[in-house]
Amino acid sequence: MSSRKSATGNLTRRRFLAGATLTAGGLALYSGEIERHVLMTVERTIHIRNLPAPFHGFRIAQLSDFHFHDYDESFFVRHAIQKVNELAPDMVALTGDFITTSKDEHRQAVPDAYACAEILREIKCPVRFCSLGNHDVSIKADVADALRRNGLTLLMNQFTTLEKRGERIWVSGIADAYFDVPNLALAMPKRKTDEPIVLLGHEPDFADTIASQNYYVDLMLAGHTHGGQVRLPFLPPILLPAMGEKYVEGLHTVGSSGMQVYVNRGLGCMHLPFRFNCPPELTLLTLQPA
Repeated sequence: MSSRKSATGNLTRRRFLAGATLTAGGLALYSGEIERHVLMTVERTIHIRNLPAPFHGFRIAQLSDFHFHDYDESFFVRHAIQKVNELAPDMVALTGDFITTSKDEHRQAVPDAYACAEILREIKCPVRFCSLGNHDVSIKADVADALRRNGLTLLMNQFTTLEKRGERIWVSGIADAYFDVPNLALAMPKRKTDEPIVLLGHEPDFADTIASQNYYVDLMLAGHTHGGQVRLPFLPPILLPAMGEKYVEGLHTVGSSGMQVYVNRGLGCMHLPFRFNCPPELTLLTLQPA
């Protein structure tokens, strides 16, 4: 009798282990091959004070964290660009980490930078601004050259204007805040009016520094976090980088001035080629008056 119970118990344990193994394998397959390639378009309306009338309804498409070649294949970047072109935005913001670098990967990172930029040139919108991420910094001269050669405007501690019917908004970009030195004095225009500023900066938690130094920004576009990449139910994100631990994804309001920060989940992956409960993102932000 006891031997029969033992055999039944062993069979139950084997079934449990087999089921657990199949479940884990299924989750790995789903996270690595399915959700990692399911691009979600997130549309949000951003209300901005003193938005000039010609810019009411102005639409900004944002992509971030391509990590080209490392867990982010060229076909998927092309797919994202196709989706951007279908949306026909007024401006496109590309907020850094075009490549993945480590101490041993610089030789591969340089051709990856040019290959990624060559695909990004397929964006049909002529107003295309970029900022660099922490992975771009170690070969930033090459990344900057790749972007420039393909008609993409890099803003690194710089600003420019967009004008429509005699009215304008400002677009600024800072250097990467993780490994480089953002210079807000250079990146922020000396405004004589309350014309809105849209700022590109890779690390979202740097927004606290901007707010603490009393620089007024209406909207900051960031990436860096991948949204946590793996989001297990009922648990906080477990794969968050430094300077991306406070503002993880989506829209946030920072500081007493009401600066808005939007954090894009990115296209690519880091460390592991998995996404779970956190699909890659294409953002479409529509500006409207507050």
